[in-house]
Amino acid sequence: MRSRVAIVTGAARGIGAATAQRLAADGFAVAVLDLTEDDVRDTVAAIESAGGRALAVGADVGDSEQVQLAVDRIAAELGPPVVLVNNAGVTRDNLLFKMTDADWDLVMHVHLRGSFLMSRAAQQHMTEAGWGRIVNLSSTSALGNRGQANYAAAKAGLQGFTKTLAMELGRFGVTVNAVAPGFVVTDMTRATAQRLGQEWEPYVAARAAAIPVARAGQPEDIAHTVSFLVSEGAGFVSGQVLYVAGGPRT
Repeated sequence: MRSRVAIVTGAARGIGAATAQRLAADGFAVAVLDLTEDDVRDTVAAIESAGGRALAVGADVGDSEQVQLAVDRIAAELGPPVVLVNNAGVTRDNLLFKMTDADWDLVMHVHLRGSFLMSRAAQQHMTEAGWGRIVNLSSTSALGNRGQANYAAAKAGLQGFTKTLAMELGRFGVTVNAVAPGFVVTDMTRATAQRLGQEWEPYVAARAAAIPVARAGQPEDIAHTVSFLVSEGAGFVSGQVLYVAGGPRT
């Protein structure tokens, strides 16, 4: 994998940072992308201190011009990207009658439009190489979750997007899959607890108690799964949604 280049979006912290570090450990040169280059300095430093290659990239994944410039820069400085992990995401949770247009639009902008723009820009390099991997981050919320009409719709949309790209790109040697995490300890889930007015540690304990494997997920759990899906050994796995939730639906 040493000569191959991966892009991980939303890689400043949490699942994105863990995934970027795991792919670097696997031998990929990793473009670590978030809204600004400063946001990803810590992730890049962690990769480089472990002996890996990384590039800090700032871009709004929902902005077509910024995305194309970012992918062009990555190709020029690291090499043509053949792995893309669409992890960038935001939440703007609220019940339907309280949800604003801006709440809806921002979540669609980042999750759906962002994954579309990043995939469209990166796929050219993959098809030209005759090998590629796209992994989209969905969620168990795609199955429905109170107060997350926007987020659930976006994550369900990513599953349809994944299956369609798998059909279109498979003949070029490109696989496309989705990972749907359950409850994972991140800044995003901490914000959810705060929104619900719950203390963090009791909230985690209560969520873990409802999970069959009896623990909360960690970002590294998702990173390990992505590592498999982008590997050579996963070349016959495409168009799948893999729930990584400690049980069937948690």
